[in-house]
Order: sequence, then C-alpha cells, then structure tokens
Amino acid sequence: MAASNVAMSKSILSSFSSSKKLDSIPGSLQQDMAVELAGTIKVHRNRTSRGQRIHVAGVRNIASELVEMEPASQDSQLLVSRKKYCEAVYAPVRRKTRTVNIGGVTLGSEHPIRVQTMTTTDTKDVKGTVDQVMRIADRGCDIVRITVQGRREADACYEIKNTLVQKGYDIPLVADIHFAPPIAMKVADCFDKIRINPGNFADRRAQFEKLSYTEADYQEELRHIEEVFTPLVEKCKKLGRAIRIGTNHGSLSDRIMSYYGDSPRGMVESAFEFARICRKHDFHNFLFSMKASNPVVMVQAYRLLVSEMYVNDWDYPLHLGVTEAGEGEDGRMKSAIGIGALLQDGLGDTIRVSLTEAPEEEIDPCTKLANLGMKISAEQKGVPEFQEKHRRYFDFQRRTGQLPLQKEEELVDYRNVLHRDGSVLLSVTLDQLKSPEFLYKNLATKLIIGMPYKDLATVDTILLNKLPAVEDMDSRLAVKRLIDIGIGVLVPLVEQLAKPLPHAMVLATLDEISSGFHKELPAGTRLAVTLRGDEPEEQLAILKDLDLIMLLHYLPEGDERSSRVHASRRLFEYLQTNTLNFPVIHHIKFPANINRDELVIKAGSEVGAMLVDGLGDGVLLEASDLDFDFLRKSSFGMLQGCRMRNTKTEYVSCPSCGRTLFDLQDVSAEIREKTDHLPGVSIAIMGCIVNGPGEMADADFGYVGGAPGKIDLYVGKEVVRRGIAMEKATDELIRLIKEHGRWVDPEPTEA
Repeated sequence: MAASNVAMSKSILSSFSSSKKLDSIPGSLQQDMAVELAGTIKVHRNRTSRGQRIHVAGVRNIASELVEMEPASQDSQLLVSRKKYCEAVYAPVRRKTRTVNIGGVTLGSEHPIRVQTMTTTDTKDVKGTVDQVMRIADRGCDIVRITVQGRREADACYEIKNTLVQKGYDIPLVADIHFAPPIAMKVADCFDKIRINPGNFADRRAQFEKLSYTEADYQEELRHIEEVFTPLVEKCKKLGRAIRIGTNHGSLSDRIMSYYGDSPRGMVESAFEFARICRKHDFHNFLFSMKASNPVVMVQAYRLLVSEMYVNDWDYPLHLGVTEAGEGEDGRMKSAIGIGALLQDGLGDTIRVSLTEAPEEEIDPCTKLANLGMKISAEQKGVPEFQEKHRRYFDFQRRTGQLPLQKEEELVDYRNVLHRDGSVLLSVTLDQLKSPEFLYKNLATKLIIGMPYKDLATVDTILLNKLPAVEDMDSRLAVKRLIDIGIGVLVPLVEQLAKPLPHAMVLATLDEISSGFHKELPAGTRLAVTLRGDEPEEQLAILKDLDLIMLLHYLPEGDERSSRVHASRRLFEYLQTNTLNFPVIHHIKFPANINRDELVIKAGSEVGAMLVDGLGDGVLLEASDLDFDFLRKSSFGMLQGCRMRNTKTEYVSCPSCGRTLFDLQDVSAEIREKTDHLPGVSIAIMGCIVNGPGEMADADFGYVGGAPGKIDLYVGKEVVRRGIAMEKATDELIRLIKEHGRWVDPEPTEA
C-alpha cells in the first residue's frame, strides 16, 4: 500500500467510533479485512473454524462510488466499504442486467419479470409430466423446471420435449440437477436450461464430517469443481443453453460450511466459485439464485450477492424465491416478504413462489408479484434522495421502539398495549363491538369468559375509527372490558374530543399536532401520531417535543407522491438520526374488494420489506371486505415470517417434485393438524433426501422421505431414526418432539 494511502487509512480509522456489524457471520467465525483505498481492495480473510484457521487472499476492483467506509463491527477499528446493493435506496429503480436467453424466452432488466414453477410428477411418467406442463403453460407460466435425477429420467426428457413441441407448446424446460454431472451433460442436449446447486453438483453428499480445511485442501477442491463443471459450461455455450447457479441455504458443501458457516456469505461464495468458472470460459448465459426458507436470510443473501456483483462489475440476472415456503397464506406471506422486499429495490428478473400445492396454484401469486415488480419499477415512485446511515442492509438488527412506561398516577397499565417482539393492531367497527361472539372469539376469548389466558395470538391494540355514542352502554362496556384485560384502545383525536372514552389512547395526525388540537385533551392522555413519513424535516421536528406511545406510518392507498417502503425508510432515518425511539406501527388501509392473495402480497412486499430490516414494531392491516380473523392471522404470520414474534408452529415444507416419495399435501395436512399448537417449534416436511437435511437448515425437527413408504426423522440436520413406516411416522415425530421437551398438550376443545 502506498505511503499516502496508509496515511489516509490511518486518518479515517482514527475518525470512526463504534458501529454494528456489516453482515451476519456466526459468532464462531472471525473476519479481518485490510482495505486499500486507491482503486483496489485487498482482502485477507482469517476465519477461525472449529479449531483450524484458513488464510485466503484475493484482489478485486472496486468502483469509486462504493468507497464509503465504516467500521466492520461494533468497536472495531477496522474499516470496510459500505456496500451498494441496489440502484437506489430511495426509489425502486430496476437494476441493470445483461439479457439471458432461455429457449427463446429472454430475461433481464430489459424484459418483463418472468414467472416459473416446477412439475411434481414422476419425470419418467411422460404423459403425466406433459399434461402438467401444458396446464402450467395455459395458466401463463413462462418457464417450467423438471427434476432429472437419473438416466431413466434423462431419457424421458427427450420424449417430454418432443411431445410438447408436437402439441404446440414451446415453453422452455429447465433440468433440476443434484449430485449428477453426467445427467446434466445428457439432458443439456434437449432442455433449455440447467439448474445446478453448487452445494452438491461437484461435491460429495454433504455429511459435515470434514470440519476444517487447509489452504491446500481448499484449493484442491476448487480444482476438482472446475474439472467437473467445465464440460457442462462448454456444452451449454456450444448449444446456446442457459445455466442457473442456484445456491440453497443449508445445502452448502462441507468446504463452504467449514470456512464460512451456514451463512449468507457462504451462499454467495459457493455461487461465485461456479460463476468464475463460467466467466473463465467466456460463458455468460447464466443467472443466480440465493434461496432460503427463512425470508430474512434469503434477503440478506441476495443483497450480499448483488453487492459483490457491483464490486466486480458483474451484471447477471436474478431468479428470486423463498424455498420450502409451505402452503396457504403462510407460504404466500413468506414468499411476498422475501421476493417483495427485493422487488422494492429493483432486484429480480424471474421468480417462483414455492408452495406445497399443485404447481398451477403457484402461478397466480407469482404473477401478482411479477406485476408488482414491473409496476413499481416503471413508476419509480420514491422520495427525494436522502443519505441513509442507520439501516443495516446485510443483517437483521432490529431497531426496537421503546415500549410504553407505566406512570404512577395511571389506573390503566399501558405497558401491554405493545408487545416487545412486534405488535398486532386491528381496526374494529361499531358493529363488531356490539357482537360479544366476535369480541370473545377474536380478541381475548379465554380471559373474558373466565378461562386461563394462554392465547398468544391475541390482538395487542384495537383502533376504533368511530366511538360508540355516550348512551351506547353495551359497546362502551365492551371497550372497558378490553382495556381491563390489557388490550389497548386507540381512538382518533376528533372522536375523543367529541365523545371522551376513559383510558383510551388518542391518535392524532401530524397536522393536528402542529395546530395544537391535542392540547385540548385532559392532562395525562396517552398520545399516538399518524404520519406519512415523507413530510419535510421541519414538520417532523415537532416529534422531538412529544411524549408519544407510538407512531403509525400510514401512506394512503394510491398515493401519487411517494412509495410506502421508501417513505418509511426516510422516516426511520430521521428518527434514528434524532434518537427518537418511538415504536412505529406500519398501517395499511386496503381498497374495497381486495382479495386475500392480493392483501398478503401487498402487505408482505411493503411492510415485510421494512420488517426484514428490523424497521418497525408492529402492523395494522385494515380491510373492510375481509374477515377479522384472516387479518389477525395474516398479521401474526407476517411477524413470524420476518422472525419477530413466534405465535404458532413454523413449517418448512417443500413444494414437491419428481423426487418426492410421498403425497406432500396430505402428509403436511396430517402433521399440521396434530402439531399446529406448538409456537416456537419448527418442523420440516421434505419429500426426499435432496430436500432433506440441507434445505431444512432452520428446522428443529425433520420428516424426510428416505425410501418409498419409509420416513427418516431428524433433529436439526442429524438423522436420528431411519426407515419408519409411513403409517407410523407422524406418531413417531410427535414422540420425538416430546423426548426433546418441546411438546405441550393442545387445549381441550370447548363444548
């Protein structure tokens, strides 16, 4: 390093104080980075890994606009670049990519976001597979993936392709390959794209037996990967095929696990090993994916991937997906959170929503997400450019709002109106208030009717846009009972001034606060403020003088000025810059006639995009045409999908494919029926070993197809029972959960 650059580095180092981590690396791993500021960045990585240290050095180019430095971790004197991961953090500008051609379907930033899914038939069943592909294509799908695990399946692929062409279907077909380079070579002759998993394409099946690697070991495995992968690259280049380098969280090789841990950084490096081979042979018709069943990890991994591509001046497209998302609203919500968060930043060129349902059912939510991505990128609604210093792009570090403090003179305990792990607020109408059955079922059933209160999925605070008349004693008594059991009640300022409700919290707009109307309230009234987030800073400055119980971020539907996500980012930047620690609730009021899928996708992609960054303390979903219970469950599902508040059993459920060894939909329904009362427990339901111990990285317990009619059970990634007959496997899973102290008996059904 030149003397002038050394001096510059020392000067910058001395000017920095503590900061939080740049990206998520397990505690057992350590990273040291020496930075040269003059055009290149030289990285010396020293990561301790289970008793052995590995030293790898590399040099890479770095664009001048990326050299914004910050401490690598809290209290660190070591600087790293604050990495660019999208075109703009203040507006949804689509990231520029090259075009990749998949059998005549082009994808990339100059083209529409493409929709795809995967068949669930046995690939050897040519007629069944062809029929399913045609149904999928008729629903508007652009690309179809088919599992190809052996020679018999590869042979069938020729007949599948020919039959589809004869029937007038030219939809591109993708071969899904695990552990089988020769099969990839064979099927490349007839299919349009090859998806390879870098965690298992050239490596042996990951057993996590070799836990440390010398530098010589590491380089030898890289040579082996190049030897195995190069023939496929050369063949795809010759035939005009495409390749997807599809990393999955959890199915990383022993080598990557030993060096990086089961981390987003490991996922990126695993993919880059294969991408460098493609580039070495001047092959560029490829794209990346970074899938995980945890939307937070998935978002981190894609962002880190793109930031590395910016540094290297790469422009390859992205396939987005949350793997093993599950079924129903939960599966759609997880997908909307992960995929939607990235679309809000202009990332993503083709997507799949992986549901444990028939593949045709994936097309509609997938298309809705694709249309959303195209719409927001075309409109580019955002906020005026601002400098963002506090949001952590690459790790989950929650900005936790200060929960309400109890004041000595208060008769009502307001500490319970918000939950430390994320709150659910819901709007309640006067008609709903007048229905005891509604109130008991949806808000606080067991306590109100005198039973022990154990319902974790109870609303924390309700919003009453209209207050009951003073003479409406029944409704007012209902509200009083809610307040008595710790459920907060929030009412608009104008309503409270006209018909005061004892012990209610008051919601005022920023304009009302600026006009001083709140000063007419009795002394000690608890106050909340609703605001857009894109107000001028001089207008926001009034927040500094207020004692607020919470803020509600609300941008009217169809607003032409700003994007909800980017206005919210600007608001949080202002709050953190000014050390304003109010809890912030994301409030969306949906238009009339919105359907369930549309609500889940919009809420997940807009609110979820903030919560995966740790920005927000709760949600308020308001939709007059949808039932209260659905809104409540969707709200809790969003908090759980963003890894904030765990109120129900978490399921990691694969979407089925030709490898699946049992009926995933029926088995998933059976397991859910018997285990859905176990909040804090995560269960993976996997159709085969390929989607087993690797891809269920986040699960506590695993139910995995080991052979036809036989199930293997896992604790974490370790198989503990093999070859259980299917008819006994669910009961054995429950017994295993009990043995590990994670079981509680379900509440008895009320008569």
